[in-house]
Amino acid sequence: MTWSQITAMPWMLWRRQVAAILRLELKKSLFSKRAWWIYILTLGPVVITGLHSVFSSNMHHTLAEDNMIFAGIFQVYFLRLGIFFGCLGIFSNLFRAEVLERTLHYYFMSPVRREVLAVSKYLAGLIAAIVYFAGSVAVSFLFISAHWGPVFQQYLFHGPGLAQLGWYTFTAALACIGYGSVFLLTGIIIRNPLIPAAVVFVWENLNPFLPSLLKKISIIFYLKSLCPAADNFEGPAALLVTTTDPTPAWLAIPGLLVVSTLVLAYAAVRSRKLEVSYSE
Repeated sequence: MTWSQITAMPWMLWRRQVAAILRLELKKSLFSKRAWWIYILTLGPVVITGLHSVFSSNMHHTLAEDNMIFAGIFQVYFLRLGIFFGCLGIFSNLFRAEVLERTLHYYFMSPVRREVLAVSKYLAGLIAAIVYFAGSVAVSFLFISAHWGPVFQQYLFHGPGLAQLGWYTFTAALACIGYGSVFLLTGIIIRNPLIPAAVVFVWENLNPFLPSLLKKISIIFYLKSLCPAADNFEGPAALLVTTTDPTPAWLAIPGLLVVSTLVLAYAAVRSRKLEVSYSE
């Protein structure tokens, strides 16, 4: 046996373990009874945009107005509420739900490194979150302007529509990656992850009103930089908004991925200190 074969053995073992854990965890993340409220978060905008197309009249608005409405739905609902709380529910419960169900010790008794377990659970949660929310974004985008028929098809396939759809779904996937790593970490190191989640929620939603330097210490600032349309504040709140140039995509995308990877790596290391305790 060569040295390269010897060094490759752990990686082959970990790859098989990741695949096995993924199969188990995906069933829990996608079809768990605890996920009923996540279904509501994802189906809500789909139903609303679908009803808009069914009962809307093209005489009272334009396709451009539909696009602006969806931009508002995406930035206000998906980024600030739906994906945030959906990832909180999915990722913070990857370990905590096992404690509540008294099943975590089965993983700890198996010959699986804690780091491999943490990464596998994260990947399962990430796949589920992307299916839920990127799928909801894509379907909602298509539904909201579907009543325009051939005009929308022309806009989608021969105009900027398809590119916008791609950016919206890609941004939703990045949001799942970023918030997922944060909430996996809080679920591992803090007994009650709702407390840090509330702090993160307030910080993220205060982002438009923060000084430029503090704006960049958040996830939502970089996600908004990738959106095809900017959010526009109106009324008295607009006076408090500080103007900051968006981060270019070539910097925002790798930046989010690197930070999320570092947070995930720290969460994997901290998972070594997890102890089975069903007294919580």
